[in-house]
Amino acid sequence: MTFADRDPRIGEVLLTPDRIAARIGEMGAEITEDYRDRPPLLVCVLKGAYVFLTDLARRIDLSVDIDFIAVSSYGNSTRTSGVVRLIKDLDVDIADRHVLLVEDIVDSGLTLRYLRRNLQARGPASLSVATFLARSSADLGALDVRYVGFTIPDEAWVVGYGLDHAQELRNLPYVARYARP
Repeated sequence: MTFADRDPRIGEVLLTPDRIAARIGEMGAEITEDYRDRPPLLVCVLKGAYVFLTDLARRIDLSVDIDFIAVSSYGNSTRTSGVVRLIKDLDVDIADRHVLLVEDIVDSGLTLRYLRRNLQARGPASLSVATFLARSSADLGALDVRYVGFTIPDEAWVVGYGLDHAQELRNLPYVARYARP
């Protein structure tokens, strides 16, 4: 029995490891085709997207560069503070680069709008977004999200596969509802 089997905070499994792997394979193939003549710089939004980035990068059949950026709008809460703070900036210059921003989840769009403005101001040749999850209410068209792994219900707070609650439960190999104890 694993800790996940004993942890009352882990609820219904929404996305199994096999389903996640299959969808990321599809996304990787699509990104490979779209970026065939212009290998992207993958910018991972820490901490939540690190697992997704790792698997996605291995499924993109191109030489890619990777960098990391970290922002915070939640802290240890399940509700956004409404303020986005830059915690860690990029290490590389993105001017004239084809940038693919890799996000864990798009909900209200607050963080994504902040990141798009911040990165666009640096003069990339192009800027697209790939997200592992999107809330069903997220306006993906207005937010210009090009690649979406899965859509989840608005009311579901989820953990696993990089997503956390108070920095815990990121290491689950699946996505589950967070069941508040």
